[in-house]
Amino acid sequence: MLRTHSFLSTWTQEGSMKWLGVLWLVALSECLVTIPLAKVKSIRENLREKGMLKSYLEKHPYRQSYKFLNEDPNPKVTFEPMRNYLDMAYIGTISIGTPPQEFKVVFDTGSTDLWVPSIYCYTPACAEHNLFNTTQSSTFVNSGRPINLVYGSGQMSGILGYDTVQIGNLVDVAQAFGLSLNKPGTFTQHGIFDGILGLGFPSLGLKGVTPVFDNLWKQSLIAQNIFAFYLNNKNEGSMVMFGGVDNSYFSGNLSWVPVSKPSYWQISMDSISINGKVVACDGGCQAIVDTGTSLLIGQIDPVNNIQNIINAKRSLNNEFIIDCNTINTLPDIVFTIGGIAYPVPARSYVLEDSKDICYSTFSESVFETGTELWILGDVFLRLYFTVYDRANNRIGLAPAA
Repeated sequence: MLRTHSFLSTWTQEGSMKWLGVLWLVALSECLVTIPLAKVKSIRENLREKGMLKSYLEKHPYRQSYKFLNEDPNPKVTFEPMRNYLDMAYIGTISIGTPPQEFKVVFDTGSTDLWVPSIYCYTPACAEHNLFNTTQSSTFVNSGRPINLVYGSGQMSGILGYDTVQIGNLVDVAQAFGLSLNKPGTFTQHGIFDGILGLGFPSLGLKGVTPVFDNLWKQSLIAQNIFAFYLNNKNEGSMVMFGGVDNSYFSGNLSWVPVSKPSYWQISMDSISINGKVVACDGGCQAIVDTGTSLLIGQIDPVNNIQNIINAKRSLNNEFIIDCNTINTLPDIVFTIGGIAYPVPARSYVLEDSKDICYSTFSESVFETGTELWILGDVFLRLYFTVYDRANNRIGLAPAA
């Protein structure tokens, strides 16, 4: 009794909160489902290696969705203009139907809907990928609803169907998903992934459709309304976790940031600085945490300011090249979020390709949002483990282990 009393009397409120936090993470880790992700070459990298990037960008400028946005609103069209297929780099395997048909998909926090190519797609791009065969699934239901998903780098047209979707050992029954009748842009034949599994908020997706993650929660398939990402720079070892958090994948404590706009996983960012001097996001700005793009994307002026500071020169492909010999002398670029500094060193924001050419991973956004907006892609996420808490509409950040 005396020992217990002594323990309670010295247990401060701060200590109790930390201890409860540890218990919370332990409880979550016992209930989580982990899906391995593989790092693959992005479409941009494949096109660059084949000498096709410049011609593609000239034929398919990354703002073609604006021609749809400027037309009369169509309730049957869902716009996700910031999604850019060129830079998706992590894929995992899911199955759809009974018996299951496997697909490699991008688990993407920057979009919401699930779609895969179907046997009714006859474009050359579809021929390079796994196609869902509706006639071979005993549980498939065709809604008869045509759908159009317009992205920054293409458009997917198809039909909406319902079937069983399996993610690891999670069996999501009667899940709505898109079956593409055309792939969004012929360039997808250069991509490794078959389709996309969006993990954004429902407001970003097809109207009247419950997204995959929401169904996992509604069908009581996961213990907590939460998922998390661990991304690394190796071909294997990356992970998406559903229903919990494995704290062995990060060090220190999670720092929580509220979602400022529940569509994308969008948060408020304080500033971007180099050697203590603010170089972008002066006075604060918005940032989207996006597992579906590999770059750090911002408006033209602040990005060009950073490129000048790190001495990155524009190439014929409209990319920025850096002298590989200078990497060790380049400064950290610090993203401050919620008062906490998240440094990104040069070894992370400079990408060296197979031809020993080094590229800056800072990229200009072509979308005018009215205010400064950044997209924090895999360059940032490989350094920082991220937790996406739908129950409280917040993101947790901690240094990746």
